[in-house]
Amino acid sequence: MLKVVKPELEDLWFRESMMADIETMSYNDAWGGTIPFPKEDWEEWYTLWVRNSGQERYYRYLKDDANKVFVGEISYHFDKLRNIYICDVIIKAEFRKQGFGTQGIQLLCEAAKANGVKVLYDDIAADNPSTHLFLKNGFSIEFQNDEILMVKTVL
Repeated sequence: MLKVVKPELEDLWFRESMMADIETMSYNDAWGGTIPFPKEDWEEWYTLWVRNSGQERYYRYLKDDANKVFVGEISYHFDKLRNIYICDVIIKAEFRKQGFGTQGIQLLCEAAKANGVKVLYDDIAADNPSTHLFLKNGFSIEFQNDEILMVKTVL
């Protein structure tokens, strides 16, 4: 069973480790793969995404309650250019294929709905296998080309 956890600043070591993990970030290969997240950036990022998140941003860790370990993260933010909420679910590679992705999507949708979000989107690389995960959890294809697949769900 997964638990949604609001991370503390010092917990950002987990995000740093996920962003640096080649296998976890393989879905991002088309856009550069791993993403540096050095400790000197944590405070500013944390203030924006966690401390002052409001309705336009939401960020939480997913914790496996049975094993007491973080397994991934869920988030959404309002994209002002496109006038839509974009979501993100990342499960650390070593914890994939255990149902955490499905639980994460469900928990994210519940949180977004509770926060007044009516529609969530995600733009996924066309070759990303997580497309199936979103489609089996109530998202539908809004747009598709050779590079991306835009999925959408009404909450």
